[in-house]
Formats: sequence, structure tokens, C-alpha cells
Amino acid sequence: MKFCVENLSVLAYSKGFTLWLYKTTSESGTACADPMFFSQAGDVLSTGDMVMVSSRDGGRLLSVLVEENGARTMPTL
Repeated sequence: MKFCVENLSVLAYSKGFTLWLYKTTSESGTACADPMFFSQAGDVLSTGDMVMVSSRDGGRLLSVLVEENGARTMPTL
């Protein structure tokens, strides 16, 4: 499956930090944790942001990193 921007929403924002929710019933948590899954949201995600994923097989918490080439990766904490 692929990223759907309509499933991404802000839960909290403070001092440059954003806590996001990605709620989906079509993708698995493993698919969402793929390093390039959120690359289309690169214009809104920042290093240090956190993404809470609620998927068909449970939930997980991911951290946003920005690499030198500009790609966003989402390593599982």
C-alpha cells in the first residue's frame, strides 16, 4: 500500500515539535515503518517529530529523521 495524506493529522504541537497520528486500516504497521513510507509528507515532517501509527495490526511509535539527501526515514523506537 502507499501513503495517504488524508490519514495524517496533528495531535499536538509545541516549540517546533509535532506529534502526528497516521490512522489506517489498509496498511500494516510494518508497511508504515518502511523508511520511505512517509517521504511524500516531507514538506510537513521535521527531524525530531514523532508519528503514532494506528494500523490494522496494532500500533507503533515512529521517530522522524531527515537524511542529507532530504529523504525522511521512520525508524521504529
